[in-house]
Amino acid sequence: MEEFVTGKREKIMKKLLQSAVIGLACVTASAGVLADAVAEFYKGKDVELYIGYKPGGGYDGYARLIARHMGKHIPGNPNIVPKNMPGAGSVKLTNWLWEGAPQDGTAIGAVSRGVPFEPLLGNKKAKFSADEFQWIGSANNEVSICATTTKTGIKSWKDLRTREVLAGGNGSGSDTDQFPKLLNYVLGTKFKVVGPYGGGKDVVKAMIAGELDARCGWSWSSIKSKSKDLLASGDLVLLMQMSTVAHPELPDVPLVMDLVKTYNSKKQTQMLNLMFARQGLGRPYVAPPGVPADRAAALKAAFTATMSDSDFLADAKKSGFDLSPISGDQVAGLVSTAYGTPDTVIQEVISAIR
Repeated sequence: MEEFVTGKREKIMKKLLQSAVIGLACVTASAGVLADAVAEFYKGKDVELYIGYKPGGGYDGYARLIARHMGKHIPGNPNIVPKNMPGAGSVKLTNWLWEGAPQDGTAIGAVSRGVPFEPLLGNKKAKFSADEFQWIGSANNEVSICATTTKTGIKSWKDLRTREVLAGGNGSGSDTDQFPKLLNYVLGTKFKVVGPYGGGKDVVKAMIAGELDARCGWSWSSIKSKSKDLLASGDLVLLMQMSTVAHPELPDVPLVMDLVKTYNSKKQTQMLNLMFARQGLGRPYVAPPGVPADRAAALKAAFTATMSDSDFLADAKKSGFDLSPISGDQVAGLVSTAYGTPDTVIQEVISAIR
């Protein structure tokens, strides 16, 4: 009897093993077919990477860096062609990706980290649903800075509460518009947002010329890569960090979350958490919602592969770009989490930034 049971068990195990091998072969073959189909589609094509800002700023720099390397990781090795489509803090581009762009995987976007939250925050010009996009990934999470120049005489964030400060904005959906307005509401600062300027580079030029006092919503990575001469000169005054977590390179620059805990309520802390959740998105890359699943998966995989590509890493280092990449699924998760914020908090944030 024991031998019968043992023999039967061995036959069952043998069949299970055979089934597993056949199943694995089928999955492998299926994956191969899908990869071949993606390669066949992309071979000889251009993928246009639209950038929601003018040339010369941080979003533009990162996007062009990625465009130089990502194509070789997409099956079929298409060329990645960067193009600029500035407008309303990249809301214009995101709307186009939603309703006007090709939905076949030949058009993707580099959009503001804040743009996924625009429909949530009541921006009527945002005609998209952020949770339905195909999020490809982000090259870095970010800490944004509120900064001024020495010529203004502003030495501390506390000075922002005692005088009007002209801050350059890039449009209603941009960090540079929304962050100062929320700081006015939560910390009692006296920012007056001026603009819209076409891009971050234009805001910096206006600061240097004395036309503006400050830029709030300025990525630390951009300061180091695009304004390193201004930083090295000592003419730049870093007033505060705007993120949920402080940057290790900036131990002497106060974090806004610490300031609000000192001065204000739990609800206002929640307001800042909602606004600065976008910092984890860094500089997100997105495909339209209608892109076929196999091509969307290929774009996500190619982005992830690019982030560890030795040539890409050398190019990033040479250009002075910080990298702390997150996957498309992680970007989608951050968007989903932010949408779980209590409605009362959301409404108060809307009131503050409009």
